[in-house]
Amino acid sequence: MLEPISIDMASLNLPALLPMAILTIGALAVICIDLAVKGLNRSFLTMFTILFIILDCGAVLGYNGPARGFFDVMLVDGISIIAQVIILVASAFFLPLSLSHRHFKEFRMAEFYALFMFMIVGFQFMVVSDNLILIFIGLETSSLALYTLIAMHNRAKVFEAAIKYFTMGALAASFYGVSALIFYALTGSVEINQIEKILMQREFEPLIGVLAATVFMLGALGFKLSLVPSHTWTPDVYEGSSAPLAGYMSVVPKIAGFVVAIRLFEMLVSSGVVWLENILYITVVLTMTLANLTALVQDDVKRMLAFSSISHAGFMMAAILIGTTQANTALFLYWILFMFTNLGAFTMLWIVRHPKNLWDERYQHPYAKFSGLVKIMPTTATIMGIFMFALAGMPPFSVFWGKLYLISAAINSEYISLAIIIVLNSAIAIYYYMKLVIYMFLKDPDPVRADAALYATNASTPLKVIVGVAAIITMFAIVFVEPLLIIITKYVTASGF
Repeated sequence: MLEPISIDMASLNLPALLPMAILTIGALAVICIDLAVKGLNRSFLTMFTILFIILDCGAVLGYNGPARGFFDVMLVDGISIIAQVIILVASAFFLPLSLSHRHFKEFRMAEFYALFMFMIVGFQFMVVSDNLILIFIGLETSSLALYTLIAMHNRAKVFEAAIKYFTMGALAASFYGVSALIFYALTGSVEINQIEKILMQREFEPLIGVLAATVFMLGALGFKLSLVPSHTWTPDVYEGSSAPLAGYMSVVPKIAGFVVAIRLFEMLVSSGVVWLENILYITVVLTMTLANLTALVQDDVKRMLAFSSISHAGFMMAAILIGTTQANTALFLYWILFMFTNLGAFTMLWIVRHPKNLWDERYQHPYAKFSGLVKIMPTTATIMGIFMFALAGMPPFSVFWGKLYLISAAINSEYISLAIIIVLNSAIAIYYYMKLVIYMFLKDPDPVRADAALYATNASTPLKVIVGVAAIITMFAIVFVEPLLIIITKYVTASGF
């Protein structure tokens, strides 16, 4: 007779699941409330979702239990905590954008908010584990929800964007599965810390197997992070998506991918196997450089910002390549500062959105649309200019301090060539960011379309508040960079990275 399996509830550590459980309950509650009460107000749905996100954030910051939980597949360390906070803050920052003056179909649907919470749960599972299976479950949960959120926007191009994202996501999922299979075949484990120990004992032999697993994993995470050559979907999907969701995709999915990359690739780089480091080095340089060069020739501001986000992802992969505590601190500092600035820039596109393409047959936000904007909407032009200066890395605006700390980390680790490449790419980026500034401030408005009513279609109070907060953080980042660095360093060092 088989003996019953005994499970130690203390070692199971169920409180580690509380943050994800909160949002799961919130998503199910939204669906149930919608079944009981038809025609829920979007303001109620928005505030209800933000409330659960705040509760989730409290559970994340309030957790002080063991690092391992739920059959040891979860890893609640400093890296996972700070990544979850970034995900939740960006999510709470995004949701009020639904409260625009214009009514969009997806923001009136309870399913949108339920899927949004399920997507966050997927991202959280990605960052709170070093188990390749649980990471994959989180990856697919978030991806499937995000595909649907893109397709819910009521525009003709969204279906093309959703299909492209789904197709590339399916390919990336297959790459991830093959990589995990190879790592398991080589080591007999799917836990990254165990894989590291076994590979180091074997001196990373057989090299061909480790190379294959690394390349497939780089292809899978490269899709999530928009790394070259897995970046081709990014501008088309951003163009087809709503501006707020495009801004959200440029920040949140990538921080989840960065955490997985930190756990895996820094282990491979620290192995001392030169070709492993060279593969990542080439990927970093190509991602930064090709994205910047392509952004130079874009005619649409949203596509320019898409290639810009690819370049910024390359900067972050440089931090993972360096692999020191200072570099990892720079990664999170950079991404927090970039998060507010980039979401602010995409929100400005949402504010000046017009239902018809009056300026170009294809693009909704061509540079010509912004000609002489300072004479029509001076406040809008000024705020957009601030975001462009910040994304270009000009002092004293926010992203400058992230780049400065990243370059410092590269120099301190003797990656001098990499630091020079980062500086050169930052110089290239100035051109296409300043191109928009020139259109807004130095060109004359289109006399046929010089009407503020064509621009200010979505400028509701919640949007103005979001933009105002983003602009204040962007302009006065110097005030809180040092205390933010102290907090980030505390969490990064607590993780042992």
